[in-house]
Amino acid sequence: MSPIHRNYVDGTWTESETGETYEVRNPADTTEVVGEYQHSSVTDAEEAVAAAVAAREGWASTPGPERGRVLREAAKLMDDRSEEMVETLVREEGKTRSEAGEVGRSVDIFYYYAEKARDIGGVVKGASVTDQELYTLKEPLGVAGLVTPWNYPSAIPAWKIAPALATGNTVVINPASIAPGPAREIVECLDEAGLPDGALNLVTGPGSTVGDTFTTHDDVDVVSFTGSAPVGEMVYEAATEDGKRVQCEMGGKNPTVVSESADLDRAVEVVGGGGFGVTGQACTACSRALVYEGVYEEFVDRLVEYAENLEVGHGLEDPDMGPHVSESELEGTLDYVEVGRQEGATLACGGETPSGGEYENGYFVEPTVFTGVERDMRIFQEEIFGPVVGVTPVGGFEDAVEAANDVQYGLSASIVTGDHTEAERFLHESESGIVKVNEQTTGVELHVPFGGYKRSSTNTYREQGDAAIDFYTSIKTVYDSY
Repeated sequence: MSPIHRNYVDGTWTESETGETYEVRNPADTTEVVGEYQHSSVTDAEEAVAAAVAAREGWASTPGPERGRVLREAAKLMDDRSEEMVETLVREEGKTRSEAGEVGRSVDIFYYYAEKARDIGGVVKGASVTDQELYTLKEPLGVAGLVTPWNYPSAIPAWKIAPALATGNTVVINPASIAPGPAREIVECLDEAGLPDGALNLVTGPGSTVGDTFTTHDDVDVVSFTGSAPVGEMVYEAATEDGKRVQCEMGGKNPTVVSESADLDRAVEVVGGGGFGVTGQACTACSRALVYEGVYEEFVDRLVEYAENLEVGHGLEDPDMGPHVSESELEGTLDYVEVGRQEGATLACGGETPSGGEYENGYFVEPTVFTGVERDMRIFQEEIFGPVVGVTPVGGFEDAVEAANDVQYGLSASIVTGDHTEAERFLHESESGIVKVNEQTTGVELHVPFGGYKRSSTNTYREQGDAAIDFYTSIKTVYDSY
């Protein structure tokens, strides 16, 4: 019998007032129920907000080093439980064991902000008059409402929760219903680490109910959302109506430019790893390869060989690529494969669902490569969120940059080149919040800002690093005459 998991409100694990639960199944084997979670209501969400409000003053007045101690202890507990947390992530989301290494990233994030909590303060400035001190203070905003996605179900909750708590805010979080387990386990570790009651509250259930309450409630002061662009834009509009501070990180249609001077072995690894890693289910995934005409044919041949040699299977067995997270995500990818065919792109490999044996009850799809993709095609313009890479020939650097920027998104972009001038120009001319040279579009460091341009972001505040500290705090300027 699968375990039944509860909400965490005001320091207590509690059932929803609805009395209803829902099942989370293993996407690699849908006959396995991994766990049951609370199908929560608006009332449950409101109770969580009330708990966060009640705890707000006490946690905000807790000294930074003490807040850091709690985060540090939680990080240690997470590290001790890492194998268990990896297995939960794999069984709920479908990632391979290697990809579920994001649990280790979550541990590092908590250690990082545990130390940052010591130094959250202001700056002293020289006053223009005598007998006066002039300085600033950084203060928490209040209650933070967090809505997190299923594709990085451990790392993204971690990089929202940790800085929010480190800066003295209390938190309510609604993890994606499809894979809430990793966020739950983070909360368990914080509870065991001694976090005060009400400082962090987790409520599972529909984003349209729980998440909407967290982003619109009058007592929520700051909102952080990660998810699709259409939903994020609605969250931003609703949350800003009463002046909340909001950051939304959303979709991507990320390009990798492959120059004639590129090391093609490296280029294939960059494009293939960025496009097929985590089953293409990353907002930073590479879905467009823009390849100079002089190396186009050779690159295509190598990329197809790379894709055809990837092992697809159950994440617990650590293959090269796991399943889609759900039937709807699988169907979405297959729909785009059909769109690509109808638009006239050439399906060079993949595009089918493997069947029989270990694939019988899972949401598996083959790594897919389209060639001859043109800029006006939907598979060039729209986010697919699956292991589909479209390859487009370009006439040179200017053509490549124009094509790279010719989409509504601007999250991550890369160029593979041996030409330093090309690399420098691309860094400056790419319309993306993250730009890389000879690296895949996926994968980011925890201590530098994360976020995109255009429709990839609300372009307000960035996440991670010091940028997250700035997002969760307000600056007060003090004039102290004596």
